[in-house]
Amino acid sequence: MRFFPTSLFLGVVLFLTACATQPISTSSSQVAVMLVRIGNQKEQRRVVIAFNEKAAPQTVANFKQLVARHYYNGLLFYRAFPHSLVQTGDPHTRYREHDNSGTGGPGYTIPAEIRLPHIKGAVAASRLPDKINPLRASNGSQFYICLEPMPQLDGQYTVFGHVTEGMDVLESMSLLPTNSNNFPVEKVVITSLTLESIL
Repeated sequence: MRFFPTSLFLGVVLFLTACATQPISTSSSQVAVMLVRIGNQKEQRRVVIAFNEKAAPQTVANFKQLVARHYYNGLLFYRAFPHSLVQTGDPHTRYREHDNSGTGGPGYTIPAEIRLPHIKGAVAASRLPDKINPLRASNGSQFYICLEPMPQLDGQYTVFGHVTEGMDVLESMSLLPTNSNNFPVEKVVITSLTLESIL
């Protein structure tokens, strides 16, 4: 079972509606800086994520803890939908276990903190579907990033931050050729994910 139900994407293009795209207010003194490498490119591309600790304090605290442990370094983006969404955070991808991609995590979940909308650039925690996860608890490490407003997901997933730099990088990732499971054929690896203080 994958942590982001693929059925949610069947009508993405048809059901997207106009939605506010203003950035979610930042409430943290730190940002996450993610460096990614696409395929055999030598250049590392930069993506910056700002947090909203007021709306999702437990989710943000857990994410920061994992970043401090270098948990995400070496993981792949294992799901990509053109102009729509990219997903990562599964430890199985560190060992290129494509068949198990989407099923891994740190061995625990985070209580739902569903308060923020899925604006363009929103960063949200993945989870198992309602049928087996009625409390909508988040996977402990997997997350996805919206490349466009996705209001059809509002009220269902914990949004805990937003991208402030590097949307062009994520957009280019979403356009890579994928296999039948939407896994990019050309690997996209997180080479580094760190925390930086902001003034």
